[in-house]
Amino acid sequence: MAIKYEKLIPRFLGYVKQNTRSDENSTTIPSTERQTVFLKKLAAELEEIGLKDVKIRKVDSYLTAELPSNLDYNVPVLGLISHIDTADFNSEDIKPKIVENYDGKSVIKLDDAGEYTLDPKVFPSLTKYAGQTLITTSGDTLLGSDDKSGVAEIITTMEYLIAHPEIKHGKIKIGLGPDEEIGTGAKNFDVPDFGADFAYTVDGGPVGQLEYETFSAAGLKVHITGKDVHPSEAKGIMINSLTVAREFEDALPASEVPEQTDGRQGFFHLLEENGTVDHTDMSYIIRDFERDGLEARKNKVTEIVKQLNDKYGEGTVKIDMGDQYYNMIDVIKDHMDVVKIAEKAMKNLDIEPDEAPVRGGTDGSTISFKGLPTPNLFAGGENMHGRFEYVAEESMEKAVDVVLEIIKLNSENKK
Repeated sequence: MAIKYEKLIPRFLGYVKQNTRSDENSTTIPSTERQTVFLKKLAAELEEIGLKDVKIRKVDSYLTAELPSNLDYNVPVLGLISHIDTADFNSEDIKPKIVENYDGKSVIKLDDAGEYTLDPKVFPSLTKYAGQTLITTSGDTLLGSDDKSGVAEIITTMEYLIAHPEIKHGKIKIGLGPDEEIGTGAKNFDVPDFGADFAYTVDGGPVGQLEYETFSAAGLKVHITGKDVHPSEAKGIMINSLTVAREFEDALPASEVPEQTDGRQGFFHLLEENGTVDHTDMSYIIRDFERDGLEARKNKVTEIVKQLNDKYGEGTVKIDMGDQYYNMIDVIKDHMDVVKIAEKAMKNLDIEPDEAPVRGGTDGSTISFKGLPTPNLFAGGENMHGRFEYVAEESMEKAVDVVLEIIKLNSENKK
């Protein structure tokens, strides 16, 4: 691989080895102390490479910093944002593996026993990476490319600009935040303090992704209280909360789940279920591209709850349900210039933009609704959130290329 960005991959490999998993059951900001530890390490790194105004903000725990303009005229202030937490999968003792010059067709053994593999027949995206260097997991953890690829790419971009002052650029603000994976990281994001006119999250998947339309999202917790008595005396008395939980799940549309939907189809996704006869808790996410569609799905849930409570008694089923983020297109449609500059940057580098709606969300969704238009750029990762995650070194390098090109284009946007 070219050494244009010689610290990019070593930086990424160092980052992923540090456990920064978030915790949706926590009430603190960040949700885990290990994220604070990592943010402090990053703050020291940013100061060392020469960024200014480096701070971890109390209001939202975002690490922010500034690269001052080297222009003698004003251009819009550009923001670059990524998140440091990883998803709800084992992230302890991550051991990334390097597969050099992958042939695009072989099965990659992740663990020594070969229990877990990356097989092009199962993961056809692998065929795109012939001749490239892949970074994979060792089979028992995730990798953390989501979004430590983005973190490494943004910091490497800043380091490159500082080392190459001949590259003209306006003021650049960076924000590295916690808790994106649990949907709370950007809720307190301080847009005025950040001080950017427009921004991008560097948090997407394969090369070319340019995302400005996302799901609208809600989270759902279902709490079912049963009535546990001895089975010999159960007739007409026992309420088995596990049975009620099964009825709740069966009342949802069976085909509207992630594994049976694609494109613009929404879904109900059961993430976790824990229970006994006495009590069962269920955790869902609800997704739809249209706001009306999200409301219809939430109404479906409340109808099911009413039906079950009518059957088993008031209070048998209780829910906590709330919106998490909305489709950013509602904001971005009025700021398409932000999309256009990213499109031009990619095309200048012979990268075809992939602008399909993202079946997920980013912090950019929430931040856009706070008044800062923030589409999402690719960071390179594939199969994110699990043991089959991988990223190509070349993809990460191209992500830096695109961010640099956006910065160069913005330098021409004289106010």
